[in-house]
Amino acid sequence: MSESPDTGSLLSASSQLNLMEVDAIDDKEFDIPQVDTPPTLESILNELEDEEEPFVLEDTCLLNTDNMDAHSYDTSSLASSDSGDPAHLKRRRRTVDPNATVHGSVLRHSLLKGISAQIVSAADKVDAGLPTAIAVSGVIAVGTSHGLALVFDTNQALRLCLGTKTTGAEFGAISALSINHDCSRLLCGFAKGQITMWDLANGKLLRTITDAHPPGTAILHVKFTDDPTLAVCNDSGGSVFELAFRRVMGMRSCDSRCLFSGSKGEVCCIEPLRVPPDLRDHPITQYSLLAMASLTKILVIGLKPSLKVWMTFPYSKSDPSSVPQLAWQFVPVQKTVNPILAFCKGDTVHFLLVKKEETGTIHVIKQRQLHLSCDIISLSWINSRTLVLVDSHEKLQVVDRPSQEVLETLDLEHVQLVYNSRHFKSLATGGNVSQALALVGEKACYQSVSSYAGQIVYLGTKSAHIMTLRNWRERIDCMLKQEHFVEALALAWSFHEGTAKAVVGLFGDPLKRKGVIADKMVEILFQVAEHALKKCPEQGKIQVMEQHFHDVVPLLVDYCLLLQRPDLLFNQLYARLVENTVAKGVFLESLESYIVADRLGHLTTPIMRDLLAHYHDNNMMDSLERCIVHLDVTSLDIQQVVRVCWDNQLYDAMIYVFNSGMNDYITPMEKLFDVIGPPLREGRSLTDEEVVMGNKLLVYISCCLAGRAYPLGDIPEDLVVQVKNQVFEFLIHLHSADSSEEEEVFPFIRTLLHFDTREFLNVLAMTFEDFKNDKQALEYQQRIVDILLQVMVDNPDFTPSQVGGLFTFLARQLAKPDNTLFVNRKLFDQVLEFLCCPDDDSRHTERQQVLLELLQVCGMVQFNEERLLALAEKAKFYQICEFLYEKKHLYDRIIDCYLRDPLRKGEIFSYIHNLLSMPGYSPDEKKTVKNKVLQHTQELVTLDPNKSADLVMFHFTEEVQQIISELQDDLLLFKFLSCLLEPREGHLSGTVLLLERDLQELLLDLLCQFDPQKLLTFLHTSQHYRLEEAIQITHKYHHNEATAYLLEKKGDVHGAFAVLLETLKENLCLLMAGSDAGPKGGDGGHGEGDRYGESTVMKTQDTLNNIIALCHRSSHNLDQHQRQNLWFPLLETMMASQKQVKGINTKHTSEMLKELTMKVLNCMSSFISLPAIIQRILQDPVYGKGKLAEIQGLILGMLDTFNYEQTLLETTTSLLNHDLHWSLAHLQAAVTRGLHPRQDYCNICLQQYKRRQTSAEEIIVFSCGHLYHFQCLQQKDCGRGSTSVRQQRWSCYKCSSSQGGRSGPAAEAKRGRSTSLAQNRVTSMHHDAGAEPGKKKVFVEATLDPQQEQSWDQLRCLYRGPSRLSILSDLSHSHSSEKTGFLLPTQPASENFQLKLAPPPLLEE
Repeated sequence: MSESPDTGSLLSASSQLNLMEVDAIDDKEFDIPQVDTPPTLESILNELEDEEEPFVLEDTCLLNTDNMDAHSYDTSSLASSDSGDPAHLKRRRRTVDPNATVHGSVLRHSLLKGISAQIVSAADKVDAGLPTAIAVSGVIAVGTSHGLALVFDTNQALRLCLGTKTTGAEFGAISALSINHDCSRLLCGFAKGQITMWDLANGKLLRTITDAHPPGTAILHVKFTDDPTLAVCNDSGGSVFELAFRRVMGMRSCDSRCLFSGSKGEVCCIEPLRVPPDLRDHPITQYSLLAMASLTKILVIGLKPSLKVWMTFPYSKSDPSSVPQLAWQFVPVQKTVNPILAFCKGDTVHFLLVKKEETGTIHVIKQRQLHLSCDIISLSWINSRTLVLVDSHEKLQVVDRPSQEVLETLDLEHVQLVYNSRHFKSLATGGNVSQALALVGEKACYQSVSSYAGQIVYLGTKSAHIMTLRNWRERIDCMLKQEHFVEALALAWSFHEGTAKAVVGLFGDPLKRKGVIADKMVEILFQVAEHALKKCPEQGKIQVMEQHFHDVVPLLVDYCLLLQRPDLLFNQLYARLVENTVAKGVFLESLESYIVADRLGHLTTPIMRDLLAHYHDNNMMDSLERCIVHLDVTSLDIQQVVRVCWDNQLYDAMIYVFNSGMNDYITPMEKLFDVIGPPLREGRSLTDEEVVMGNKLLVYISCCLAGRAYPLGDIPEDLVVQVKNQVFEFLIHLHSADSSEEEEVFPFIRTLLHFDTREFLNVLAMTFEDFKNDKQALEYQQRIVDILLQVMVDNPDFTPSQVGGLFTFLARQLAKPDNTLFVNRKLFDQVLEFLCCPDDDSRHTERQQVLLELLQVCGMVQFNEERLLALAEKAKFYQICEFLYEKKHLYDRIIDCYLRDPLRKGEIFSYIHNLLSMPGYSPDEKKTVKNKVLQHTQELVTLDPNKSADLVMFHFTEEVQQIISELQDDLLLFKFLSCLLEPREGHLSGTVLLLERDLQELLLDLLCQFDPQKLLTFLHTSQHYRLEEAIQITHKYHHNEATAYLLEKKGDVHGAFAVLLETLKENLCLLMAGSDAGPKGGDGGHGEGDRYGESTVMKTQDTLNNIIALCHRSSHNLDQHQRQNLWFPLLETMMASQKQVKGINTKHTSEMLKELTMKVLNCMSSFISLPAIIQRILQDPVYGKGKLAEIQGLILGMLDTFNYEQTLLETTTSLLNHDLHWSLAHLQAAVTRGLHPRQDYCNICLQQYKRRQTSAEEIIVFSCGHLYHFQCLQQKDCGRGSTSVRQQRWSCYKCSSSQGGRSGPAAEAKRGRSTSLAQNRVTSMHHDAGAEPGKKKVFVEATLDPQQEQSWDQLRCLYRGPSRLSILSDLSHSHSSEKTGFLLPTQPASENFQLKLAPPPLLEE
């Protein structure tokens, strides 16, 4: 047999498990030697019927996808596009992301056909029963429900059938299997608790163990350890036992030791640490570690050299039905290989790294855990980085542990996994297991999954299946077979870069591996190209064909460049694609993005020729230009490219070719000057195309002078100075190369100045910034400035604006601190005259800024100050004036500058404040500034009243009256005073001003004129006005609300009431007039009339609310007669207004007035008795002479109020009575409750409470449950209160002493339950043995301890004090203006209260 080189199996040569070799099963190799006994089960199972054919096991290691039969399963990753979704056929892929994650099919899933057929055959022919357990090592063992164990070799041939149906009937089903490390022994655990050991060499039964664990429990697990004489088993009682096998003088025996008792928590999973063959000498082996999973925690114990628990780890919260899982794996960590225990219960997998310390102890380190959104029922390692999980929905997931990424998901539903639920419920022994274990057993499938050497076998009810990792080639080939080329290349690239997960079959050093994968990728690229050409639609729209190749060609380019194989791309692949013209075009167009991204810098000559031709033919000149400026010049045919660029106006490309290809930086400038020079000389306006060329020329010159390459990159360092000098020499040429006699001098500079003076000067300014110590450059700088002056000064061809731009440029250059330019003295006068020209408004700010910089740098050496000041004032250069005044210390003149400068007016306040606050100025200077400010008070206040007020507060507190007298405008004065008198924190002068009563009253007067809305707010917040003067002011302007507030504040309640009542009458008159005139107007004024009526109604309601609030506030301090003098005029006013409402159009007004009148009645009912109100209504001449129907609404409303209050009172009284009854009933129940002592002995003498049978003895029981003899308590002096025995109160000795021996009130208050709720003192009389034992003399005395008395007193005080209604009454007054009814105030100790609550008023229709 040949083993695939890609399997990577850890098997030793002696025990290789090659379950997938392609070999026909030979019938003869199953022949059983002739014996005297009847035919055995093996011979029956191996007899082939005529129609049967030999079973052949597919070797999936060597299997490719072409010969996969119907019993093998191709799988797909969640991350791959192999999801059955046809949408991927419509994808339009332009570029490739090399970092995209693609895993493909990671697992190879194969059916073990030979074993599956044997299982079915055994069940059908010899009634072996259904499979129940499987174990895999060098052989495969399958246990059945009738107690038989079928042993298969690596070719799936049945080698042994262990056990008989007779033993199966006695022992039950096989519930667990285990094979030792050298495949010489098999342990079988049974559903009825027995364990058997078999010799796998000859099929002999070696041991039958029946007493290893308690009877009546099923074996859940039996496992060999690395020591062949040691095994462990776990039963359905949750206990774990160690089995030690002995052989003394030919006698085999087994000693059992309990490692963990199920009474401490049931264990349902065990896993000994089995070491691979190549790690037999690992230091951890000497401990023989065993992991156990109970329903609540994980334990790791060592069986050697002595039993020791190394670690316990509790689970996090999980579903009680979740199955605990354990799995060991040796993993390389930091250059050492140590075991990691993976365990889970529910959806979280935890990892524990176990290693031996130098001290000889085991150290357990918790690793990063893995969270999944599923309930895990099986957990296995398939290699040191990869886990295979099965969830409760029988979905298999392959997970990469380092990245915690799910690589693939498979459905195992067709496997029909075998579950171990019957054994967990121990049905064969009567089902005597806990509910918790039975619940876990519902999803337990421990015996159906067995992993060994990178292979996992799953046992189904009629079949066995094996899972292995595919090697890297196979994973790629799976995708190629399905024509998923994009994913196949992405997966191959991940192998190449080392980012792929679960990689199998790649060996050697990284370079060699990359070479192997690169060869495979080249092969795939050829397949992709061939497939694209083959599948190209022959007919149809050209767009469809283009799209077809757009999905493929970028793929080829991408990966060729990633593999650094442009030769492959431009030779073999391009030669193949050229056969199709559409493919060729798409290929050439797709190169653009790679060239522009600088991923492709060199093209072969044929490709470049085709690229030029294709882009030219398809009018893609912009794309061609972008490509040329990124390509290596050596790959270009320079003559051809220059001709194409010039013909198609690709100036960027042309400049790039000249610069990079020939190091020629001047020729492009000459060509561009030839284009834009003639029209400028002739005075023609430039076309858009010529303007673009001119701008390019300026940018190009700027780049050359700055050492930058155009359009991108940098000029080589050794050429920077040379290029700069060449450009300067070119610009200062006296004449051009092919000049005519009419040409003016310095044509190039002249052309640039005519094209765009400002931008050309900006280019020069940026260039001059870099000239520091370069002597040559400074000479060029001086020469160019001289030429500029020669060309532009006194030249009528240039506008004043252009000449001004030159002067501004020169001024900036001269203003530099390190300036080396020499300019004629007369030029300064010209610059000054130009900059200060009052007739030129253009660029005013810029000219002023330039002159300011010039002054600050050069000082006044070059200028006459007096002349400069005159020019600056004339040109309105106020900053220049400030600069000059500052030097002369004329600070008052600077204030004029600020006031005249529209851009800096707002800064004047900061300037004045700083000048008056800072110490650097003399008193005379500050006084001058103060006088200047006082002269311009009106302007400053107009500019910003708030900042002016701040200035006055800080610096002009003594001149306030003078400032106010100068402010002529009342509105301006009002704004200023509002800001000035606004309360400020932390400033004393503000407080002084607040006390100026004249100012306050002046502001009050101005408020009445300009902002009456804020009048009341001012009166509330300010306290510095005089009441009499304020009343006169508000009365003068007829602001009645403010007047009423002031009168009430003065104490004149009736005066305030009269003022508000007058306002109410005025509003009611307006309302009446409005209701009479309402329907008469035309359509045009209808909306305006409605708005007027609404505002009048609002005013009326507001005034009425104010009067009611005033009456409420005042009624508490008035007697009954004075109250009537307030309320009755208000009621009469409202009733009188109702009489005046007449007509058919006044229904709404009438209803509203009735509602307001009812509101007045409800409010006054809290202060005036109802009989007085009714009497007053009946005395009214209208109502007195009229019929009762007119006042029916008022009286019915008051009756409704009475009924409502009566109902509320009855309900409240009932609630209070119920509360009192409930409290007393609970207190009585607590007092009379019986007590139950905790024990039957005295807590002092520790003797039985009936220590002497002959004498009567009193016993005291406390509510805390402690019991004492009466005499013992007396001796300990635990009594309190009266000296009388009957009246004495007791405290529990034990609880009292536990308080630290403290006595007194504080200690008593803390005793809590130490004193009894009802101290029961029981006197018991016991007779001798002959007497009747049931008779007792019992005396019960019920009393209250001090705490209970205190609580009872508090309860009584609660009901003796203010009732709930009293409290409710007090609270109701805080909402006096919002409620429709009010409560009378109630004294705290009085229960004689009147409840005055009214429902909302009812309006009659």
